Amino acid sequence: MHAWTAPELARFLRWAEEHDSDIAMAWRLLAYTGMRRGEGLSLRWRDVDLDAGRVAVRRSVGVVKDKGKGEQLVEGATKTGQSRVVDLDAGTVAALRAYRAVRGSVALDLVRDIALVLGTLDGNHRHPERFSRLFVERELQVRRAVGEELLPIIRLHDLRHTHATLLLAAGEPVKVVSERLGHASATITLTVYQHVHPGMGREAAARFAALLDG
Repeated sequence: MHAWTAPELARFLRWAEEHDSDIAMAWRLLAYTGMRRGEGLSLRWRDVDLDAGRVAVRRSVGVVKDKGKGEQLVEGATKTGQSRVVDLDAGTVAALRAYRAVRGSVALDLVRDIALVLGTLDGNHRHPERFSRLFVERELQVRRAVGEELLPIIRLHDLRHTHATLLLAAGEPVKVVSERLGHASATITLTVYQHVHPGMGREAAARFAALLDG
């Protein structure tokens, strides 16, 4: 598991927006919400409430391989089987509005309620595995453009880890982060991200002592 720092993530997203704003929206949405790949790729416009600034994560799409029949993309429940609502920041809401307007100018079918937010321009699901490979390709392009030392290599799934790591390191309550990620419990979040703040317990002890000493 790896995570980018805030400057590294900003560097990647800025380059992506300048060179391919359509796919850049996908990277931004995953990074700013912590959604899993399949959840993001199955998100439909009816799941997005731009006025309220939130998205409802209700399903996930994955690759099902059937021996003798090849593979197909199938939508199902989220990993935990539970839906959740994830709040969006104002900047991402504005970016989604602009993205929707551009898509609508290409074809109205792309912005209907049932349309996929991050689908292809012909309205289909993006293939999850090819989507991950595309992320790596873009990542390598950014590294060549800005300097390899300024952008470590991570996986697409690590955008989710980056989201959680940055929030926890900034002091966001574990329960809030857990709900955004769609973990079954905050205990899972604590277990997965216990490395974020090795000195967290020591800091808590010092804060408690300060309350009494003050």
